[in-house]
Amino acid sequence: MTAEKPGATADRGPRSTVSAQRIADSDAGQRIDNFLLRHFKSVPRSRVYRLLRKGEVRVNGKRIDADYRLAAGDTVRLPPVRIEPDAAGPGRPSASLQALIERAVIHEDRHLLVIDKPSGVAVHGGSGMSFGVIETLRAARPGEPLELVHRLDRDTSGCLLVARDRPTLVALHALIRDGGLHKTYLALLAGSWQLGKKRIDAPLATDARERGERHVHVATTGKASVSVFQPVQFFGPLATLMEVEIPTGRTHQIRVHARHAGHPVLGDDKYGDRERNAAMREYGLHRIFLHAHSVAFDWPGSGMPFHASAPLPPDLAAVIDRLPRARGKRRGARAQGKG
Repeated sequence: MTAEKPGATADRGPRSTVSAQRIADSDAGQRIDNFLLRHFKSVPRSRVYRLLRKGEVRVNGKRIDADYRLAAGDTVRLPPVRIEPDAAGPGRPSASLQALIERAVIHEDRHLLVIDKPSGVAVHGGSGMSFGVIETLRAARPGEPLELVHRLDRDTSGCLLVARDRPTLVALHALIRDGGLHKTYLALLAGSWQLGKKRIDAPLATDARERGERHVHVATTGKASVSVFQPVQFFGPLATLMEVEIPTGRTHQIRVHARHAGHPVLGDDKYGDRERNAAMREYGLHRIFLHAHSVAFDWPGSGMPFHASAPLPPDLAAVIDRLPRARGKRRGARAQGKG
């Protein structure tokens, strides 16, 4: 072990002090990880999650998981955290990234933004990306209390909701918990799906890893997870385009449930089939074929319906155009992302 050079600590940033924060009504309902990420704005995301895993953050004196939702009156212990000098003054997203995200806004009102998130752009910074959708929006719209309503994987494209005020965030999170927010995806699965409309109710557990990506698997000890698969278009024995609804929204849920059904998502390099993915490159598929096609709900209070949809992006639509079709096996116009 190399000894630390004299004076080396002088280059490190200061430590915050231990503090306790009582949760007000306005902060109730949010996940503890989101609360910490806002509180420790200049601390790397990976370090915030490490604090949770090690139990350095406590709620009412107890260890909690990252998905714990705060309640009014909770007392959160905030541990001392060293703020590195290079983290104290973060830069700004590039002009090109800001322009890309602004062009991706497909709906805007005084409460909500809907982003047609491009594949390859993370929803938040971390894991090799300094800026994601939310950081870029905040840079472009300073002063707005923007918050992610939900998440999408980095390589998944499509509808992403961003709340423009705290009451909207709380209301939509309550809808998600109660099953009132309906998300529909389009996914291209390997093989010919012969299960008809299929509800997969299989609990999912996540392996926490200090380094590397999280891995999710079906386990009786996992959290309740439900996905409803329905075929849209068949491409012989090669592939099936599916519409997938997810009453629950667990990490990698569609990908793991698809593999569990024996038809992994094509282009998925984590849970998919390597040989089938390689074969699909002939048809122009170079990333996971998973697209958040639409989102719908009734606004709490008024009951007014809300719906937003995003068509398949050009790269995925081109794959569909190249695939050999099976006659008489197409349902509706959604195969091209319409409607």
